[in-house]
Amino acid sequence: MTRTLLALALLAAAASGCEPAPAEASPSEAEADALPYYASAEFTPYWFDSPEAVPDSFHTAPAFAFVDQVGRTVTEADLDGRVTVANFFFTACPGICPATTANMLRVQREFADDDGVVMLSHSVTPEADSVAALAAFAERTGVLAERWRLVTGSQDAIYALGKSAYFADDDLGETMSRPDAAFTHTESFYLLDGSRRIRGVYNGMNSAAVAQLIDDVRTLQAEAR
Repeated sequence: MTRTLLALALLAAAASGCEPAPAEASPSEAEADALPYYASAEFTPYWFDSPEAVPDSFHTAPAFAFVDQVGRTVTEADLDGRVTVANFFFTACPGICPATTANMLRVQREFADDDGVVMLSHSVTPEADSVAALAAFAERTGVLAERWRLVTGSQDAIYALGKSAYFADDDLGETMSRPDAAFTHTESFYLLDGSRRIRGVYNGMNSAAVAQLIDDVRTLQAEAR
């Protein structure tokens, strides 16, 4: 996987020594349709017999609180019990963002009426992306407020989440005057299950990868039944 601005962070809580890290399994040992779990920046996959078998120390996206495009507070509780598709973006992005936004819209169309799915896009230029700026972007893009949350907040909080939950590169936060210098690789989409555990990472510019993401959302929904 190429180096990305916000490569998914799966800081292994097992490093705390509370529990040993789970043994790595090969795909042949897992059910054919099961999705792996990830617990490190290396994206080493792990499989478990069931969600209940996942160690408590396994990485979970931490608590957060941001504000979305209609002024609502969005926290980790909004993700609990739902499948989440997350990414990072900024409204003035002139490069890859139009392509990734189009593919997020594709995901939105697939799950427009499904409250079991939430989409979460974090602004990486929060000083510029106010609630009003996010609202304007949502209106011209066709974002459904009940399905897709565009969030802003303090720069420190967003970057801290990037590092603790999504393993952001050290150049995260390079100057606002040169946003593309820091945010040249924001193409990744991240899939979290209802326990906020990472189950997949996808190239958001690749049509086949996004099709796989959509299938994997349904796999997680079936797993939770």
